[in-house]
Amino acid sequence: MCDHTNRNIYLPHLVTVTDIIDETPDVRTLRLVFQDEQLRGNFSFRAGQFAEYSAFGAGESTFCIASSPTRSGYIECCFRSVGRVTEELRRLEVGDTMGVRGPYGNSFPLEQFYGKNLVFVAGGIALPPLRTLIWNCLDLRDRFGDITIVYGARTEADLVYKRELAEWQERADVRLVKTVDPGGSSPSWDGQVGFVPTVLGEAAPAAENSIALVCGPPVMIKFTLPVLENLGFSDDQVYTTLENRMKCGLGKCGRCNVGNVYVCKDGPVFTARQVKGMPMEF
Repeated sequence: MCDHTNRNIYLPHLVTVTDIIDETPDVRTLRLVFQDEQLRGNFSFRAGQFAEYSAFGAGESTFCIASSPTRSGYIECCFRSVGRVTEELRRLEVGDTMGVRGPYGNSFPLEQFYGKNLVFVAGGIALPPLRTLIWNCLDLRDRFGDITIVYGARTEADLVYKRELAEWQERADVRLVKTVDPGGSSPSWDGQVGFVPTVLGEAAPAAENSIALVCGPPVMIKFTLPVLENLGFSDDQVYTTLENRMKCGLGKCGRCNVGNVYVCKDGPVFTARQVKGMPMEF
């Protein structure tokens, strides 16, 4: 983990943009390398943790660390251009400098998933928080059972990580079910057509000895949890991440609190049972 000892907790580490990938017309991935060589070699994190990404002069935004902990030497973030900070981040070019604080938050309890089947369910821009875990598990493939990925977006153009989706589709040890909303497909579309919860129900992954990992817009999660329940998943078998409630990363500004829970400090990863106990509306 990144050591904050004797260091200003609000001071970001400097990173260099080494690669830029446009996932969709408004979603971009940045690959980042720490300029401090010691930190570059020692930086570590766990799947599910997040960071604060700085565009100097504009501020910082919170995103997950989208790359896998098994891939060393760099980290990646993926974001949609929706405001001042993300617009400034989007203006960066290869070779430019930006800032990173983190990692923050808890993580997916990976060791508890060993020997289990994994069902990943994601919608739209919410695939990055699961992508870190997907690659983590694929890089340790012999430690897990069946891996199913159900991923959808409004249209084909809105699907992120298209090259990786193609790679997962070709793997014999992964079951990929991709879908777009009704009206979002083209004549060449080779996936399903339908909303993610419906397609998940049709795919019907078995609940026995399985873990479901869900991330998406609140409305998608709202309708996905009952589907998983109908398939036999208990609330303790289902995990999600509330990364979109993150603010300062340290639980000091109070904007992440849900009842007596500070998502920055207690999350962002929670079981469905924990989420259902929070005073919030899915």
